[in-house]
Amino acid sequence: MLHRPKTTVILAMTADGKIADFQRNAARFGSQTDKNHLEKQISLVDGVLFGAGTLKAYGTTLTIKNPDLLASRKQQNKPSQPVHIVISASGKIDPNLRFFSQPVPRWLITTQERAKNQHLEFEKVLIISSNKLGKIDLSEVFITLKELGLNDLAILGGGELVAACLAENLIDELWLTICPLILGGKNAPTPVEGMGFMSEQGKQLQLLSVEKIEQEIFLHYRLTSP
Repeated sequence: MLHRPKTTVILAMTADGKIADFQRNAARFGSQTDKNHLEKQISLVDGVLFGAGTLKAYGTTLTIKNPDLLASRKQQNKPSQPVHIVISASGKIDPNLRFFSQPVPRWLITTQERAKNQHLEFEKVLIISSNKLGKIDLSEVFITLKELGLNDLAILGGGELVAACLAENLIDELWLTICPLILGGKNAPTPVEGMGFMSEQGKQLQLLSVEKIEQEIFLHYRLTSP
């Protein structure tokens, strides 16, 4: 039995593996089909986790609006929207973002030092210790989320957060949408940022499904390495 939530990364990327352009603007190159896919995956989880940089780029989060998906959650005695969780070591988040007027429960994960700031726009602030590198201890984050009743978690970016979670073996599955676009740029972010892994330490994947819908390809993977 996992002592953390089952965790799925859900990202759309270009054909050359970029999740945004070199200026890190919000990526809106996915089709309506991809947006519907993302909405469906969000409807299946208890919480959605994303970094402060991702929130800053988009300014909003994706809410569940599809009546069938809302009805399914109601039938399972789940709230209409999962908890939307921002993780930020700095705790510096613009309170004027439209995200804070969206009809979703909002939590913040930050450190003890940054928790001293006022975060009245969040329903819950989770104070997590830092590791030796001064980063938020993600293992503690996931254990805490599990204890708070979040059994299924989606991660929507960015690449630094995904990389950190992979390094700690905290990811179970990935949904990647390949979109028909090339952005290029050595500084354009990819699904997995950070230092990267040596080839012998790379994370092994099992392909669970592949589906082509019009011009996009939807890939579903399971992590197989420990």
